[in-house]
Amino acid sequence: MKKSVLANIFSDIPTLETDRLILRRLSVSDADDMYDYSKDANVTKFLTWSPHPDRYYTIDYIKFVQKKYKTGDFRDWAVIDKASGKMIGTCGFTSVELNNKKAEIGYVYNPEFWGRGIATEALSRVIEFGFSRLDLNRIEGRFMVENIPSRHVMEKCGMTFEGIHREYLLIKGKYRDIGICAILRSEYEKSKGESNGIQA
Repeated sequence: MKKSVLANIFSDIPTLETDRLILRRLSVSDADDMYDYSKDANVTKFLTWSPHPDRYYTIDYIKFVQKKYKTGDFRDWAVIDKASGKMIGTCGFTSVELNNKKAEIGYVYNPEFWGRGIATEALSRVIEFGFSRLDLNRIEGRFMVENIPSRHVMEKCGMTFEGIHREYLLIKGKYRDIGICAILRSEYEKSKGESNGIQA
C-alpha cells in the first residue's frame, strides 16, 4: 500500500460497527464526553499523557485532531456506546509502518465502561480493519508492565505476549518497563477460519 492510499483512507476515516459500538470520526461535539475521562488521573496513570486540565484543553486537542484527519495523519476512532450514545473512548492505530506492513494500536476508555468487554470488542474490530483494509502483516501493542488489564485486552483479541523491554520509555520523568503483544496475519486468519468451523 502506498502512503497516499493510507492517507486517503484515514482522511475520510470510515465508520466501523460492532454489536454494541460505533467507531467513527472524532468530533468537537465529543469534547464533554472526552473530558469526562481525560481529566481522570486514574485513566492516564499508564498512558504517556497527563490529565486534561480543563474542557478547553480537550476542545483544542480535538481541533488539532481535526487537522490531522484532513491529512490522513490521525488514525484513531471515537468509540460510541450504542445504548447511551455516549463517546466513551478512542481506539486506533498510533503508528503504521508501510514498508514493514505493521502497525501499533492504542486505546483509552472512560472507567465507567471498564470491565464490560468494550475495549476487547473495539480492538477486535480495529484489528480486523488492519488486516482486511490495510493489508497489514503484523499488529502490535505496547503497555506499561503494571497495566495488566491492558495486556489482558490484547490477549483476548488473539495477540501474543512477546516480552518486556526494560526501561524502554521515559514517561513523566520515569523510565518504564514496557510489555509488547502482537498478532500476525497468519494467526488472525487461522483463528478466523477456526471460528467459522474451517480446519486449517
